[in-house]
Amino acid sequence: MNKRLLFVVNVDWFFISHRLPIAIQAMKEGFEVHLICSITTRMDYLSQLGIFVHPLSFSRSGKNFSNEVVTAIKLYRLIKQIKPDLLHLITIKPVLYGGIIARLVKVPSVVSAISGLGFLFVQRAELSTKLFRSVIFLLYRLAMGCANQRVIFQNPTDMKSLVDSGGVNKDKARMIRGSGVDLDNYSMVSEADGMPVIVMASRLLKDKGVIEFVDAAKLLKYKGVKAHFQLVGEPDFGNPESVTKEQIDVWQQNGAVEYLSYRTDIAHIFSQAHIVVLPSYYGEGLPKVLIEAAACGRAVITTDMPGCRDAIESNVSGILIPARDVDALAEMIEYLIDNADLRQEMGRAGRSLAEHEFSIDKVVNAHFDIYHELEMNKSD
Repeated sequence: MNKRLLFVVNVDWFFISHRLPIAIQAMKEGFEVHLICSITTRMDYLSQLGIFVHPLSFSRSGKNFSNEVVTAIKLYRLIKQIKPDLLHLITIKPVLYGGIIARLVKVPSVVSAISGLGFLFVQRAELSTKLFRSVIFLLYRLAMGCANQRVIFQNPTDMKSLVDSGGVNKDKARMIRGSGVDLDNYSMVSEADGMPVIVMASRLLKDKGVIEFVDAAKLLKYKGVKAHFQLVGEPDFGNPESVTKEQIDVWQQNGAVEYLSYRTDIAHIFSQAHIVVLPSYYGEGLPKVLIEAAACGRAVITTDMPGCRDAIESNVSGILIPARDVDALAEMIEYLIDNADLRQEMGRAGRSLAEHEFSIDKVVNAHFDIYHELEMNKSD
């Protein structure tokens, strides 16, 4: 009988964009692969690949306690029913609920992937946020207590936060920088002629710096800087930081940015761009969009925040700015617009960084090194 690998993640599209190559490689190596997640439209696609899909809705807000209890009970029943040899937990709720359940049902091997610590861990003054954060750290301690477990971090700041808090034993912590990028699909092409194009591609959350991007575009247009600004992505209405449809409509009407909504052809979008911007102050792991920009050979402007700063080489493949600083963002956009040679040199450095650090093959192999390590530990 094939060994069973069970992934638990919040939603199907995130699994496809961030972890599917690992699942495909696992099937090649003889695993029977199962997936528990919320389903949008991709169940048939995943099933056709040979993945056993078990739908389970994870609430985005987590504000209804009784709903969370019901979700945890359903997850417990599914994990107990599937009996995985290896459980791979991804995103915050699966990591917390799944880690605790894994201890109860004695799953032989567990991988917990920390894809950023989220908006709760952005520095804020509200007492309620600080109290909730303390509760979450307690849950992390419970969820990271499996006997044969490894915890994957995407940046050193997140690792230090959870290790120093006692949420994770240092011996269990491992670092893999991001989810990887297919270097063949995200290839480097020369910049297009004509007016510079500046792109921000992201979920449309305030914490991602969407407002700062739009305000910087307005400021530069007011100054007479010739550039075209594109905003790619969708609102996330389950997140309290989502921008509204009304805000997007206003931006469209006043001509601040061109709104392209959700796109699946990001490689093409970046090939037509000159600069990629992510002014995020969200609790990022390591933003996939930044490694995609690097692979496409595009200079990046992003914030000096955990995850973001780890996705570039500062002043080599991109530029770091302070979070929430519209003036600094506008200044650096204008600087790269005016310095094409530097911009293109940064793009080449980004491609080199992607080839050495972010290739999908390297990331998949790093995961299987951890899988094999757990298997060896289980045999001891």
